Amino acid sequence: MISLTIADGVAEVVLDAPQKLNSLDEQALRDLDRAYDDAAAAAARGEVRALLLRGEGRAFCAGRDIAGVTPANDDAEAYLGGLVQPLMEKMSAFPAPTFAAAQGACLGVGLGLLLASDVVYVAENAKFGSPFAKLGATLDSGGHWYFTERLGMHRTLDLIYTAELISGTEAVAQGLFSRALPAEELLETTRGIVAKVAAGPTGAFTASKELVAHIRDQRLGLWQSMAEENSEQARLCKSEDYAEGFLAFQEKRSPVFKG
Repeated sequence: MISLTIADGVAEVVLDAPQKLNSLDEQALRDLDRAYDDAAAAAARGEVRALLLRGEGRAFCAGRDIAGVTPANDDAEAYLGGLVQPLMEKMSAFPAPTFAAAQGACLGVGLGLLLASDVVYVAENAKFGSPFAKLGATLDSGGHWYFTERLGMHRTLDLIYTAELISGTEAVAQGLFSRALPAEELLETTRGIVAKVAAGPTGAFTASKELVAHIRDQRLGLWQSMAEENSEQARLCKSEDYAEGFLAFQEKRSPVFKG
């Protein structure tokens, strides 16, 4: 089950099938895709300025729900290429800052959902890695690219070959995610940060999100990156939030951004 709530500029998308560790079958992926569409439409109306993805229960997402799936009837290409990849592309391009909070098992497509989010906060005792060696399969959902990009080739293949899982604390220390927090503080802390971001200059944040993605995907050098920054700053300086930020600084008050 997937739910979406919108309040105070924040869209909260919840994986809500704790009895099966929020594992995702094809219908759940379609529902999740629809939730992101609905949240994006609300963002276009100015109702959503940040998004939080989380999972109910003791796990964020244990991966693909393979109940009833047999090797003889499995179509991994349809599941991964037809559902998972388009969803991850949509998540990456979401028109506002996105966050995820992850506890417990975060594997397979569940790991992919985290990697497609802008900022990920994890419980210190969460579990990440590539257990696919036990299934005669390989890491999917973009895992090879993200792991190689963030962990390097040797560490990536070490995790794939051994199927060993690392904790949230280790994942952050190795550069996979942003912050590791005590499990009991994860959701409250993340919600507080997301609310603060939603009240900020989200137009400028989205510009930074696009710049970072362009630098990553196009492998831009320093001077190309600076040129793009200059263009974005020139565009932003004509916005209401830019003017408000300057005035608030000059008047020694807190700015009130519209996003």
